[in-house]
Amino acid sequence: MDLRQLRYFIGIVEAKSFSRAAISLRVAQPALSLHVRNMEADLGTELLLRTPQGVVPTAAGELLLERARRLVADFEDMKRAVSESDNEPAGEVRLGLPGTIGELLSVPLILKTRQAYPRIHLTVAEAMSGFVLEWLAEGRVDLGLLYIPVDRHGLRSVALLSEELCLFGPAEGVPGCPPPQGGTATLDEICRMPLVLPGIGHGLRTLVDAEMERAGLEIATVIDVDSYGAIKELVAQRVGYSILPFNAIAREVEAGRFLSWQAGQPALSRNVHLVQPFDRPTAKAATAIEALCRETLAQLVASGHWRARLIDG
Repeated sequence: MDLRQLRYFIGIVEAKSFSRAAISLRVAQPALSLHVRNMEADLGTELLLRTPQGVVPTAAGELLLERARRLVADFEDMKRAVSESDNEPAGEVRLGLPGTIGELLSVPLILKTRQAYPRIHLTVAEAMSGFVLEWLAEGRVDLGLLYIPVDRHGLRSVALLSEELCLFGPAEGVPGCPPPQGGTATLDEICRMPLVLPGIGHGLRTLVDAEMERAGLEIATVIDVDSYGAIKELVAQRVGYSILPFNAIAREVEAGRFLSWQAGQPALSRNVHLVQPFDRPTAKAATAIEALCRETLAQLVASGHWRARLIDG
């Protein structure tokens, strides 16, 4: 069993299909099937199952997948570290961002990277915090910005800034639920509203649930949606209200589609954390991107494009 076979195995599991994996990996499907059979023969156990939902790993396959991702990530880290040892930062850096951060950070960071480090290929992947955390733990991204501190799964984090959250709703109002009066919505008012929020386990939902529990309150109605775009669209369709940082809805507020209120008194807030592995060597390229992230965040806050407060340290 070699590194190439491990890459093929990872590709098949992620694609959930031999045919789709063959296309993305640019390898003939019969060759992929042969590699898997050889791996199963070497290990003496079945690794993959074909189901109506696609190809899924067995228990042994799950174990192999976890170890394979780490091995491949470590190998790529080694290549980058050696190639950069006497040169300027170069190679691929994979950055995971929640969508609400990506809207502000992705474009200026990519432009800065192209100008400052032309030999670095920066790949930005966006998803909710819970998914970005999974990518970091699995070695699928090198750095991530999250709304939750992480000190497990071989990861470490440092808080960079704090941003306020706001309640927002459609300008036309939600049927049967009048909007708050004034510029602030209390937690008692918010908990009685129909809310559209990320599912349990995501950073924003965890924060809102914890604040409600601390106040002795419980949300009456919640629709779980694991997509910021879908959350905003459901609010626009007058299904309910939601809670996000103002930056995520600034365009809609300016266009008159949404109204916003301070969420709670004092306002709900959350920190943005830089998260990266501590059990793998950090390549020059990743260190360079980390510095650019910090620089770009500071500029966004100073210019007023990001309503937040930088955290010293």
